[in-house]
Amino acid sequence: MVDSPPKTLRNLTVEEARERILLGASRLGVEPARLVDSLGRVLAEPVIAGRAQPPFDASAMDGWAIRRSDYVPNAPFRIVGESAAGNAYPRPVGAGEAVRIFTGAPLPADADLVIIQEEAVRNGDQIRFDAGQDPRHNIRPAGGDFQPGDTLLNAGVVIDPWRLSLIAAAGRAEVSVARRPRVAVLATGDELVPPGTTPRPDQIFESGSFSLAALIEAWGGEAVRLSAQGDDAQAIAAAVAPAKVDLIVTIGGASVGDYDLVKPALHTLGLALSVETIALRPGKPTWSGRLADGRRVLGLPGNPASALVCAELFLKPLLVALAGADPEVRLVPARLAIPLPAGGPREHWMRASLSTDPEGRTIATPFPDQDSSLVSVFARADALLRRAIGAPAAATGDLIEVLPLRRG
Repeated sequence: MVDSPPKTLRNLTVEEARERILLGASRLGVEPARLVDSLGRVLAEPVIAGRAQPPFDASAMDGWAIRRSDYVPNAPFRIVGESAAGNAYPRPVGAGEAVRIFTGAPLPADADLVIIQEEAVRNGDQIRFDAGQDPRHNIRPAGGDFQPGDTLLNAGVVIDPWRLSLIAAAGRAEVSVARRPRVAVLATGDELVPPGTTPRPDQIFESGSFSLAALIEAWGGEAVRLSAQGDDAQAIAAAVAPAKVDLIVTIGGASVGDYDLVKPALHTLGLALSVETIALRPGKPTWSGRLADGRRVLGLPGNPASALVCAELFLKPLLVALAGADPEVRLVPARLAIPLPAGGPREHWMRASLSTDPEGRTIATPFPDQDSSLVSVFARADALLRRAIGAPAAATGDLIEVLPLRRG
């Protein structure tokens, strides 16, 4: 018989539970990554510019480079050459001379004005300009994007396609990134069978480990799917014991029934609980702790919607923290599309769809059926709508908070 956990581990608020789950979570390690392999990784050190970008004054337009002091509308200039990207004009521009120049090409020495080609009329080796009395210079100055020594990106940011471009522009072929958290996913229950097999009438297809493994990868972790186990404490312990991971995520067996065997199984591996239950709907049985060897464990409910809600609220910030980034869960405001009754004794995270009204405001529409077993509802949702403990009844148009779900 396993002793009952202290009462302080039960019925925690979402914020209390998240704080305990994140306790001591920090970057696991650092490793180099080629730039082409760094998308989605977390920077472990700042990216510092080693040279200016652009490294020279460059033309912002296709046109003609001249000296501003020579410019007079419709005065003739002598064409002496051209400057193209990667092939600069090699000499200074003299009095009355014009150099054909293309976008991004280096500005020749002594030139300080680019007249766009639409404002030029060429006649053989001469050209005249009519750009008004005070033409735009159309020049991108050296270092206009960044200067040597500038901090381009700070440690802790996730490398997305835009940041990838900035790193490449700085000339870096390799970056230092945080090691990805390695996460084992274990589904439990006699009722589960793998997709593609033939279930008995009293069985269902196991789906939770597939979605969670995909989310773990999307959130910067490395997922390891363990073979699903039935309601057998020894088999569960045997599946977890050899897993060389930082975190174990279990699905199912998280409540207090006769077949909820995950915690008893892991107690044989030295499980020490930090969270036993959470005042949360769906997801009250969610729990967390550590094994004797230091591996973290997050126990999620067996119902798919419950597991996915709790993954968003607890697993994602934990993975982010283990990668050395900011684990804050950021909610955004929205307006209710329908009225909602007063909240109950547990914080309720409702699956919802988002839209935009004619005034540009975000509108949240909770699905009418919030049963925690409905995978189809979660597949259509693009946000979780938060209802605080004891929240008053809300009317259509009231301001509420939502957590947008990543889609695609």
